[in-house]
Amino acid sequence: MKLNQVFKSNYLKAEDLQGRTVQLRVEKADVVDFDDGQKVVLHFVGKDKGLVCNKTNCSVMQEITGSDDTDNWTDCMIMLTVRKVEFQGKLVPALRILLPDQAPAPVRPAPPAPVPVKAAPVQQPDNQGPSPAEDDVPF
Repeated sequence: MKLNQVFKSNYLKAEDLQGRTVQLRVEKADVVDFDDGQKVVLHFVGKDKGLVCNKTNCSVMQEITGSDDTDNWTDCMIMLTVRKVEFQGKLVPALRILLPDQAPAPVRPAPPAPVPVKAAPVQQPDNQGPSPAEDDVPF
């Protein structure tokens, strides 16, 4: 049994995303008391776990919404991903809210392959020299 199944948490961890970048809608933002002080926790529509925001993620939310008031963050769509960050001298995975210009482009289905068209045979001129069009080729 995996330890995260034994020690369940109400808050998201980097491994919860399983290497994906996900789009979420903020349902509400609460201020919660933790042992090390108050933190903003974002709750998402249809999700059980909240995101405990550090100062970086709060700054990104402020940038996205144009507001430093967490009451104005409701209904905001965000992209959440995992980035390696330095913590106590080590690189560790961390959850990060992406600014819109950092978000990956939506995946669109590939266009259908073009249908090959059979070209008409090219007739060679009777003379042996290059045609004027061939002289225009730069190589």
